[in-house]
Amino acid sequence: MDYQINFPNLGIALEHVIKSFSIGNFTVAIYGVTMALALLAGLLVTEWRAKETGQNEDSYFNLFICFIIFGFLGARLYYVAFSWDYYSRHLSEILNFRGGGIAIYGGLIGGTLVAIVFCKITKMNIFTILDTVVMGVCLGQIIGRWGNFFNREAFGGYTDNLLAMQLPVSAVRSNEITQQMWDNLVTINGVDFIQVHPTFLYEGLWNLAVLILLFIFRNKTKFKGETFFRYLFGYGIGRFWIESLRTDQLIIGHTGIPISMVIAAAAVIVSVVVILVGRSRAKKAEAAESAS
Repeated sequence: MDYQINFPNLGIALEHVIKSFSIGNFTVAIYGVTMALALLAGLLVTEWRAKETGQNEDSYFNLFICFIIFGFLGARLYYVAFSWDYYSRHLSEILNFRGGGIAIYGGLIGGTLVAIVFCKITKMNIFTILDTVVMGVCLGQIIGRWGNFFNREAFGGYTDNLLAMQLPVSAVRSNEITQQMWDNLVTINGVDFIQVHPTFLYEGLWNLAVLILLFIFRNKTKFKGETFFRYLFGYGIGRFWIESLRTDQLIIGHTGIPISMVIAAAAVIVSVVVILVGRSRAKKAEAAESAS
């Protein structure tokens, strides 16, 4: 029963959702498989976009290799930095990726830094690169979030809404179970389940809407970087709300303030300013060109 995941208000009971499988003596985590599929899908969409805009696809494959290394490293170090109370006492686990613990914002920061360095070497425009990769990044996030589903993690507090998800108590980390979850415990065939917000699903659906809009308006931009900042705006709004529901938030020191909500809010504000200024400048440039 530890393998069971239910969506009671949808009438869905998944009785055998595995976390891993074995090939000989080697254990393969479903989370890792999901991440690999997310990266592959992201690369394919990025290369498609590069081809559509007349760019060299091989350049993005080279960037992709660098992103895998430094993007995951950034995601891990970001998580460790905001979980330092634990890792300061377990230094040997800092680079233990198999032990779990990565954060998408850290990956985005690491990936952006890689892109900046890549631009310095190749003489490409940073905003051209960001506009090209952003739909691939968004699709990768949609697929990657299902890794949280298989790992029974990154869920929200108690809810009884339409999408409510039930997880066996024995399959989740005890520190992520709130008192409200304990108060609304559900027992099925002798097994205790918590009932929670499936925030992985919320974010996946939200990002799907963002991706569709990015696709529709991909060629309707006024300045380089606009598609990237549209993504930051759309993702930031969704992440701010969804992060507020989660029980595994990364907190800034002892302030009680979730770092992801702060970054999401900042991303939305910066994006709005950049888009408004960028489009205003583009409009003035078009007017000046028409007048001449």
